[in-house]
Amino acid sequence: MKIVEPSVFLVGETRVHEPGLQAYLAHVGAPDWQTDAPSDCERISEVMGRLCYRSFEPGMNPNVTRVRQGSGPYLENILKVGHGSVLEHAWLNFIFADVSRVVTHELVRHRAGTAVSQESLRFVRLDALSAYVPMHIRESEEGMEVFVRTVEQLEEVQQSLAKLFAIGDEERFSEKKKLTSAFRRVAPIGVATTIGWSCNIRALRHVIESRTDPHAEEEIRLLFGKVYELVRGRYPNLFSDYEAEMVDGLPWVRTGCRKV
Repeated sequence: MKIVEPSVFLVGETRVHEPGLQAYLAHVGAPDWQTDAPSDCERISEVMGRLCYRSFEPGMNPNVTRVRQGSGPYLENILKVGHGSVLEHAWLNFIFADVSRVVTHELVRHRAGTAVSQESLRFVRLDALSAYVPMHIRESEEGMEVFVRTVEQLEEVQQSLAKLFAIGDEERFSEKKKLTSAFRRVAPIGVATTIGWSCNIRALRHVIESRTDPHAEEEIRLLFGKVYELVRGRYPNLFSDYEAEMVDGLPWVRTGCRKV
């Protein structure tokens, strides 16, 4: 058995298509508009917000005599007024590695604004098991002994079944798939796996707020604490309203702009 903890990899993000954006700005009458947005995710969110009111420049909309300059002040106001729909245009693509099925079962409950691709244990044979050990177990010597012994026994079960059914000698992938699917039924729900998870910024904010809450499950709190640290640094204008407080050794990420 191998003891692991969740790892977060940002593997993709929204990218602005420059010719199209410049063509639109010329079309709307703001060919010289520029922004100091530090990322394309922030830039596209700002563009989508400004087009709603034609607020790229004063005078474009007769009702608008002055506009907020700069990505930071503009998106800060977006968050304050709860105009969260414009944040749905920017998407991020993550891979979460070494997360348990406990986490993935909870994560897939967040369906709106997300996309999921999960490692299939019908195809991927479990010849060795990895698992995250929760805090309460780690703090108990006897608890650790029971936990590790149990996972090691279940690992031996996987190996025994593989030997009994000679899956290593099986040449037909269709049969390997059936056997692997059968073996996984005696794997623990805490077995580490991998999931690809994509989301728009609005959905991500909701999940960060929900899953770092002290009432959330420990491992998913750890996971989204790591996600928060990554996105807070990379997209500062989209998460500038957040504050993090350590509770039980894990961050609780909160905001006064919960209606976003």
